[in-house]
Amino acid sequence: MTPSSEDLPSRAADLAAGGKHRSFRSELDRQRYTAVKADWAGGVPAQYGVAPRVRIGQNRWFNLLWLIPIGLLLLLVAVAVAKGLRGLPSVQDFLVRYPGISALPGSAPVGFPVWVDWQHFLNMFLMIFIIRSGITIIADHPRLYWTRHSTPGRDWFRVQKPVPPNPLYTAKEDSITLPDGVGLPGRRHSIGLARWWHLGINTLWLANGAVFFVLLFTTGQWMRLVPLHWDVIPNALSVMIQYLSLDWPTESGWNNYNSLQLIAYFITVFVAAPFALISGLGMSPALSTRFRRISSIFSIQAARSLHFLVLCWFLMFIVIHIALVMTTGVLQNLNHMFAAQNNESWMGFWIFALAMIVLIAAWVAATPFTYRHPRVVQKVGFALTGPVERLFEHLDAKPGQYTEKDISPYFWHNGNYPDTEQYQQLSAGHFTNYKLRVNGLVENPLELDLAQLRALEHHEQITQHFCIQGWSGVAKWGGVSMRTILDMVKPSAEAKWVIFYSFAPGPEGGLYYDAHAIEQMDHHLTMLAYDMNGAPLSFGHGAPLRLRNESELGFKMVKWIEGIEFVESFAAIGGGLGGYNNDHEFFGYRQSI
Repeated sequence: MTPSSEDLPSRAADLAAGGKHRSFRSELDRQRYTAVKADWAGGVPAQYGVAPRVRIGQNRWFNLLWLIPIGLLLLLVAVAVAKGLRGLPSVQDFLVRYPGISALPGSAPVGFPVWVDWQHFLNMFLMIFIIRSGITIIADHPRLYWTRHSTPGRDWFRVQKPVPPNPLYTAKEDSITLPDGVGLPGRRHSIGLARWWHLGINTLWLANGAVFFVLLFTTGQWMRLVPLHWDVIPNALSVMIQYLSLDWPTESGWNNYNSLQLIAYFITVFVAAPFALISGLGMSPALSTRFRRISSIFSIQAARSLHFLVLCWFLMFIVIHIALVMTTGVLQNLNHMFAAQNNESWMGFWIFALAMIVLIAAWVAATPFTYRHPRVVQKVGFALTGPVERLFEHLDAKPGQYTEKDISPYFWHNGNYPDTEQYQQLSAGHFTNYKLRVNGLVENPLELDLAQLRALEHHEQITQHFCIQGWSGVAKWGGVSMRTILDMVKPSAEAKWVIFYSFAPGPEGGLYYDAHAIEQMDHHLTMLAYDMNGAPLSFGHGAPLRLRNESELGFKMVKWIEGIEFVESFAAIGGGLGGYNNDHEFFGYRQSI
């Protein structure tokens, strides 16, 4: 095939980079995806998981759908018991003594100012996107663990079948599909876009929350949300008996919440919301590595599990909150929440109706918009989170956090396996004819076979791997520090990025590649690994050579490395966005969160 004129500059660059060898650049897929189509992400077919399950004991799993009939049965029993209790004189005396409301200070404000109603709407609006994108993130690795070792069979929660016995089963294969109206977006393995939604909207949610807390404490509204007397506990029990006996307490939220409401609101505002932030930050590889003493106990998987439980709290709160709003004087409640007035006019209802139109329109439009304009979602998400991510990249991880006893019993496979004739021949010959080519903007281009690589100064580290899908694992890596490679090739001052090329093709064709900032190559935990856990790298884990850059997520640690090129910019390489997953699946070229 004759090259087109627009290809000639890149072909010239290929020759300059590769010399007499075949060019890696010419084997890259130059397409930059701008929409989510049927063949996106390699045309991963839909795969639906199973009903949510929790592990009971060692090997038994409980289907959480059984909680629906069990919960209804328990509710009926609780109603019958509460009705019986209300007939007892001692309980009647208790209800008189503790009617359900704990007294407020005389200085406490009355009613809801307009800013509370606006905050309520904005929080509700943002939570739609946070919850839906969060569910999509869970679906990409639909298992939860309590330890940093993501070992199949040791997960405590899953919405996927057991891991099959296939030793090369990948984490990407384990992902499941969500309906477009549930997930954001709903397509299988759409975590790149889901993360932009989740992290970006969370930034806005935190900003909204910061404003809320400032106004809460400067206006005295905090007194309506914080239990100030111990009698809130017996009053809450009183309210629970009244609700369950179906003789409900009088709604008095304009002046003072009943004690059960007070406790629920306090937990949501002052416990669940801050803990959502803390557990979210606990899932950051950079922070997990930086705060070693904390992460040794509060591991990234424990943070992920606790973050999920916070989600469950919010979902439960939302369902009960809406149910009680609609059944305890809907017009008055809507006026409180949307019109900042205490009456039974229809004003609050019509504002509520308008708000619901906005929310439903946003809900329906979010996924189609994401499929049509994924780069917009990516750019906006990066604008909101990029500055914070760059701060995380500079945190200094120290070696020695883990020992051999911390090595994970199972380390997930991932990636599109190389299947070319060239790679198969090298593998069959135990990589004796393998050559690593290092070139580009360097003073001393190199070719190193595996024996020469092993003859270089040996570097070894035990570190934790963090996958963008959510799983983690600890392994011991042996190989060559990238500092050694830098000393040998002597990059020029113009070299700003290092491109790693893989033998493996990407799902849509073309070699897999990824770009790394050159300053990360001088990090003491950045290396080329040829051993894993004291043995040569296996095929599934990247033989004969893979990158370890502990400042980044796992998708950037290229496996089956064939070549390395030092460049000034990655704009002319592949799709020009800094990596195969960036070009095709809308990942970021620097992702440390």
